[in-house]
Amino acid sequence: MAIKIIAQNKKARHEYEILEKYEAGIELQGSEVKALRQGRVNLNDAYCRFIKGELWLLNAHIGHLETANRHFAREERAPRKLLLHKKQLHSLYGKVNKEGLTIVPLMLYFNERNRAKLSIALAKGKKLHDKRETLKRRTLDREAAQAMKHRDY
Repeated sequence: MAIKIIAQNKKARHEYEILEKYEAGIELQGSEVKALRQGRVNLNDAYCRFIKGELWLLNAHIGHLETANRHFAREERAPRKLLLHKKQLHSLYGKVNKEGLTIVPLMLYFNERNRAKLSIALAKGKKLHDKRETLKRRTLDREAAQAMKHRDY
């Protein structure tokens, strides 16, 4: 059984240069897992930050279910704790503080064991000219592929 992708942060690959990727568990409460299975997730404005030595996912939107009890419901954009090994946390903390890098969420998915996982990346922000260069390179590659496809023999 392969992984089942729930949500992706497409803007992250455009805005940042991805240096390292990590797989983190995510601490969910109540009916949030069912909401994930229904795809009620948005990672576009989400980011990760260290708070008191722990890594938290902030500003990620996980919607409510109509069938769930509202009394126990959690706020849709509530901070959610990310679960990593202690060595990984120390490594990330050092790189974020010393090198000025950022941690961005890339993708939320269910792994082979049916556990919700968040793919996060250590990233460096791109400048405007870097973004333009990436778009130009992508356009040229696409045009070259089309030209090879339609070439007459």
